[in-house]
Amino acid sequence: MAEEEKTKQDNTGQEKKTEESKAAKETEEKAAAPQAETKEQTTADSGAADAAEDSKGFFKKKPDKEKQALKDQVQSLQDKVVRQMAEFDNYRKRTDKEKEQMFSMGEKSVIEKILPIVDNFERGFATVTEEEKKDAFYQGMEKVYQQLTKQLEDLGVKAIECEGKEFDPKFHNAVMQVESEEQESGTVAKELQKGYLYHDQVLRHSMVSVVK
Repeated sequence: MAEEEKTKQDNTGQEKKTEESKAAKETEEKAAAPQAETKEQTTADSGAADAAEDSKGFFKKKPDKEKQALKDQVQSLQDKVVRQMAEFDNYRKRTDKEKEQMFSMGEKSVIEKILPIVDNFERGFATVTEEEKKDAFYQGMEKVYQQLTKQLEDLGVKAIECEGKEFDPKFHNAVMQVESEEQESGTVAKELQKGYLYHDQVLRHSMVSVVK
């Protein structure tokens, strides 16, 4: 009986220890559960914050890229407009110059055809006597001649001075040589045909005789 009672007490003590161990384990699990939950919540909150920050950076970078792309496009268009304006200005200047040159060439060609008419007037006047100069016909022809030469002057045509000047091949065309005691050698002795300048460029050389 004593042994059975002892065995029973041992079993009761063992069960009591088991129950106490189980209770302690449950207590530890309950204490650890809030900490794990808090850790999981902290990790979740941290992940959400990182995701929000990444999302914020994404939306921030996207408008910046679009803004820079628009700036680049505007700058490219501005450069293109400036180049086109410069090209158009050069084209306008070039065409204006070509038109001016064409007009000048046409005007020069017409003047060259008029000069022989002026020569004929002057040859005719050279043969008129002082008495004939009083005639109305002569006076009328002289007025026509003056009007013609005035129009030529307005167009930029002027006669080349040559008699008594030093011979200059740029303006004079020597067709003969003469002797002279009054003039130095190389001087234009006489003008045989009048030369003309057109806007300071030689339109026709003066035909002259030169002192030997």
